[in-house]
Amino acid sequence: MKKGIEYGYVRVSSMEQNVSRQITAMLNAGIRKENIYVDKQTGKDFHRQNYEKMLSLLQSGDLLYIVSIDRLGRNYVEVQEQWRILTKEIGVDICVIDMPLLDTRNGKDLMGTFIADLVLQILSFVAESERENIHRRQEEGIAAAKKNGVRFGRPEASIPKNFETIVCRWKNKEITLKEALRKCKISKSTFYRRLRKLSYKG
Repeated sequence: MKKGIEYGYVRVSSMEQNVSRQITAMLNAGIRKENIYVDKQTGKDFHRQNYEKMLSLLQSGDLLYIVSIDRLGRNYVEVQEQWRILTKEIGVDICVIDMPLLDTRNGKDLMGTFIADLVLQILSFVAESERENIHRRQEEGIAAAKKNGVRFGRPEASIPKNFETIVCRWKNKEITLKEALRKCKISKSTFYRRLRKLSYKG
């Protein structure tokens, strides 16, 4: 029987996160670099370009390595669905590096399958619960910070003390918009935004 190809899938949830730990784990498992697929995105949906590319190449008998089960999806339902597609529909084996119990090459009998499925359900549920807890703690922290006067986002660009005078001159066509922006040392969008605030005050 022909031996299947070994693949590795790496995912991080933002462009800033480092993929080196996951890739190192794949290389240590003996996976060829060209067979490691990486996605770096926040992803409000499950559209992941390299995951889908890898999925189109996978065949029955292949082996897929992931570092942890939450790399397959952002929540309990997604993890379960991708696991089903990979193992049942395509027929690949999966090895979860951080959880040796989740290696479908082991325990092919009924009891082994039952234990693997049970562990998968528990761990994917715990992973989703932890993500929800982190998100809730972040929201609570932001709310508390705002209550204490902490401001988030980029600070608003400052305008000169004679902003109203410059605006009047611009409205009276004494100076061009380009000149007004140069005198204020702000962008066009900031100029109009501050102009709207000035109008509301008036």
